[in-house]
Amino acid sequence: MHRTAMTTPGAMSTQYASTGRLATRRGVWGPGPEGIAPTDVLRETVVGTAPHAVVEIGCGTGLLARSIIDALPWVTFLAIDLSPAMVESTASLGVPAVVAAAHAIPVPDQSCDVAVAAWMLYHVPDLECVLTELRRVLRPGGTLVVATNGESHLAGLLREAGGEPLVTQFTSEVAGPLLRHHFDEVTQRDIETRASFDDHAAAAAYLATFDEGLARALPHFDGPRSYAGHTAILTAR
Repeated sequence: MHRTAMTTPGAMSTQYASTGRLATRRGVWGPGPEGIAPTDVLRETVVGTAPHAVVEIGCGTGLLARSIIDALPWVTFLAIDLSPAMVESTASLGVPAVVAAAHAIPVPDQSCDVAVAAWMLYHVPDLECVLTELRRVLRPGGTLVVATNGESHLAGLLREAGGEPLVTQFTSEVAGPLLRHHFDEVTQRDIETRASFDDHAAAAAYLATFDEGLARALPHFDGPRSYAGHTAILTAR
């Protein structure tokens, strides 16, 4: 998928019309050399603030939201996503969820202790607008928790298929400075992960979730392979 397609409403609607593509992509990832999973860091970061009100934009299938609610049974949580399929999946887990855009979060000003944006800010058409909106909903002293990928994320597999590393508008290399336009304090933790594939067919199936051309172009290989992923978890206050 080209960079422009990452923020095109039509392409995003197709990508997230069902939960299948996202489930395929999520299923290949595991911890890297440190043995750390970014989703665990995300959850622990949110839980560590002991919030009473949390909003998550671009909630996906709702697994992160559910894990946070399980750890914080008192929390008031709202998950939003543009995809009705994702909202349905999230709601099926018992998480309050509504269809809404990231630039129009349906909560009052300064009503949330924490806002979460996990692997989704590279999708939004107007990043500055969404960051302004996230700042709006946070109470004074509130925390934005963000996950994104680096420019070298899965670069080995993409190059083998004849592609190039996917450099988006919100990679880990530029996320910190972008957040500092809206927040006073930003911290970043970089985490290496691994994508593991049992065989060529599994790797091609992964590529097909976002680019059929790359899937067809991936040269055949025998046996399992794994590739490095590069993720960052950022907090902004």
